[in-house]
Amino acid sequence: MRAILELHTAALSLTRRFSKAPSVTGLSLLASHSRSALLKGHHRRLLRGPLLGGALGGAAMLPSGGSVIAQGLHGLTPGQLFDVREMGLLGWLLVDLAINWVGWAAAAALKTEVFYDLLGSVSFLVLTAGSLATGGAFGVRKFVVSGMVGLWTLRLGSYLVTRIAKTGKDARFDEVKEKPGVFFVYWTMQAVWVFVSLLPVLLANGARAPVAMTALDAIGIAVFALGLGLEAVADQQKAAFKARPENKGRFIDEGLWSLSRHPNYCGEMMLWWGVFLTCVPAFTSGWHYVSVLSPVTVFLLLRYVSGVPLLEKMAEQRWGAEPEFQAYRARTNLLLPLPRFKDSHTS
Repeated sequence: MRAILELHTAALSLTRRFSKAPSVTGLSLLASHSRSALLKGHHRRLLRGPLLGGALGGAAMLPSGGSVIAQGLHGLTPGQLFDVREMGLLGWLLVDLAINWVGWAAAAALKTEVFYDLLGSVSFLVLTAGSLATGGAFGVRKFVVSGMVGLWTLRLGSYLVTRIAKTGKDARFDEVKEKPGVFFVYWTMQAVWVFVSLLPVLLANGARAPVAMTALDAIGIAVFALGLGLEAVADQQKAAFKARPENKGRFIDEGLWSLSRHPNYCGEMMLWWGVFLTCVPAFTSGWHYVSVLSPVTVFLLLRYVSGVPLLEKMAEQRWGAEPEFQAYRARTNLLLPLPRFKDSHTS
């Protein structure tokens, strides 16, 4: 019993030391109440032990666990009992997984992908707004980075949801929505993508003290704005192209798409670098820089996993035999929406 109490006390001490700002939270209050109740109960049992015998006294300690917990809970308000700040990154990951796994269960039962992007957007908004609301120490930077994510989510989410509402399907899921196990992997990957993408924002919103904006933040905001604009314009151009009846069955080669085969993905890669750069001044620990995984992971996923390779394969299957498409590929960059010189072999 003493070892358990010492371990619990040490854990609380470490938590406060790493947070660098001692605070009264739901778990610490519960620990305090429970520790007091355990000590009182243990003291009573020590007095009773010699009379009832060592074995009987030890056994009597077990059934009282529930009453000890009840005493620990007594008098705590819901706000004290469940302080979401104390959940940390693990808590937000669990919230994220819960949203997407519930979505998977419904989607697998209905064999549909129509609300995949919708719940992805919901995950972004819930984690961003939740971390902002519970982080405390409000400052301009927290509202700026949260606004960045919110603006991007609402823009892209509404576009994707509207698109699937019109088409009724998403070609990415044609072969997987009938396979619950594989479909589960897709939903879980979305949850992981949301969480990793939001790492810098979750850390910035969780900062104990606000960090003032500086002139250098203009760089991050500018990169974000350029990326968001690039993605939005590319999506709008593609939607307008597909809306014209004469373009049915054709590949897009106009506007930004005449300079890049995936300008929207280029924009998304850029904007997450902008978010990361704007969050960096709020980091209070060296390990927070691990959140560079956010823009790096977005780049790797779009470039090598779920974005570019999938669409390139689909385009090759659909138009690969057409000389016009091969000429388009030869003269157009893969990502950067810039003119491609004849001697250039990069994209």
